[in-house]
Amino acid sequence: MTTLKGKTLFITGASRGIGLAIALRAARDGANIVVAAKTTEPHPKLAGTIYSAAEAIEQAGGQALPLVVDVREEAVVEAAMAQAAERFGGIDILINNASAISLTGTLETPMKRFDLMHQINLRGTYLCSQKALPYLLKASNPHILTMSPPLNVEERWFAPHVAYTMAKFGMSLCVLGMAGEFRDKGVAVNALWPRTAVDTDAMNVITGPDFRRRCRKPEILADAAHAILTRESRGCTGNFFIDDEVLREAGVTDFAIYRHEGVAEKDLIPDFFV
Repeated sequence: MTTLKGKTLFITGASRGIGLAIALRAARDGANIVVAAKTTEPHPKLAGTIYSAAEAIEQAGGQALPLVVDVREEAVVEAAMAQAAERFGGIDILINNASAISLTGTLETPMKRFDLMHQINLRGTYLCSQKALPYLLKASNPHILTMSPPLNVEERWFAPHVAYTMAKFGMSLCVLGMAGEFRDKGVAVNALWPRTAVDTDAMNVITGPDFRRRCRKPEILADAAHAILTRESRGCTGNFFIDDEVLREAGVTDFAIYRHEGVAEKDLIPDFFV
């Protein structure tokens, strides 16, 4: 399979950034995209709403269903899955992209922020996967792709921001366990993570424009996701993929298109956990 035409993707956090980039890549194939996110009104610092994302998806050649979804709310997620399946006749792919971040130490992390990260990252991934699986089990080539890191359990990744690392690794533990649980049923469960920091509006808010220039564009993750999601699900599960490794395997040799003009490969900022 080389195309996602006619496939239905349920993407959390798809109103902007990496989630939207993945949606637009799939839309160019003619896929159906469920934009599952919370933003309905423009944010002063973060561009994009579920409605602007849906418009861009349809302009790119796909069909879009914008839904207000808080991945922490079980009834909301369950209803959104049902609505997506009713609209498009099923769900083929779940992208667990929604995430919260706070790069703070133990003494600087309020419990409210700790809870938010674990509720969105870990619980949200588990919940969305659980509610999508009844539909995925009926699909012909079902995939769950979670935007989480390889399980590199070293002190250096925990010490600076214990709470965030635990929340992200919790997502990866979902991948590890569910891949084994649903392997015999043909559902692919994989993780995807960037080699370098990725240029998003959220990154700009956290770090500023100088840092942002030294990040790769989110399209690298979109192209890597596309390469994974077009693989046969029964032969592709339990992997912790890195974006540029996926693309090299797919035959990509020039990564300049994913860099900002004037930035050399050696100047890119490495991401965490790799």
